[in-house]
Amino acid sequence: MPAWTRTLARYVPAWALPWLRAAYLKSLWLPQWPAARWHPWRRESRRRLAALKDRYRGHRAFILGNGPSLRRTDVQKLRGEFTFGLNRVYLAFPQWGFRTTFLVSVNDLVIEQCAADLQALDMPKFLTWRARRFVPLDAHTTFLFTTYMDPTFATDARGRLWEGATVTYVALQLAFHMGFDPVILVGVDHRFETQGPANQTVVSEGDDPNHFLPHYFGRGFRWQLPDLVTSEYAYRLARQAYERAGRRVLDATIDGQLQVFPKVAYEDLF
Repeated sequence: MPAWTRTLARYVPAWALPWLRAAYLKSLWLPQWPAARWHPWRRESRRRLAALKDRYRGHRAFILGNGPSLRRTDVQKLRGEFTFGLNRVYLAFPQWGFRTTFLVSVNDLVIEQCAADLQALDMPKFLTWRARRFVPLDAHTTFLFTTYMDPTFATDARGRLWEGATVTYVALQLAFHMGFDPVILVGVDHRFETQGPANQTVVSEGDDPNHFLPHYFGRGFRWQLPDLVTSEYAYRLARQAYERAGRRVLDATIDGQLQVFPKVAYEDLF
């Protein structure tokens, strides 16, 4: 929060501070709300999301992170499963011989640099509402009203979704909205070889050591360093929301460092 709010905190009761913080964060994203609700592209997106609400109850889904461990994962076992792919996962589709069921991308830098690739994908894809600058509405695209502020877990994806510093968290909210149970993480390594301040924009200087393909964020690609602290907080919100609903998120990532969700052996799932 800015300095003026920290100064104000000296003069308000401690019990009021969470309300102050929530009001400040809400003031940041509320101006975006009218267009995110009433723009024709968003109205159509909300209609599509309504049709997906609880549509997949009784089915499990896999969320594929893009960590290096995905190279050690027998992805062919996921043929016929419901899967969420993230960001540039489509680079692996020719090698795998199949596509994920859905694709989710909310990072501005990824979408800006990969807009042509994303627009060319004739598959269900969920993009942040901000992506409309680069990718227009079409039969395969649904726009999500995602924001950086005001941490929450949305059980209904027609409204606002907090990004939680990771597209995986957005996918978890979508999977909940669709009714999947359990939801299983693979390739969510939760560690990065490249170090630096969280959210700092950097430019890749060569092969990418942080993802499952060396050209995922290859030379010259602009990307933001991870905020693992915020993403862990988000994952804890996700676990709480799923457990309150009597549902589960499981982590089948090979040698993953995330310690929020119950671990399962990938091979034992089939």
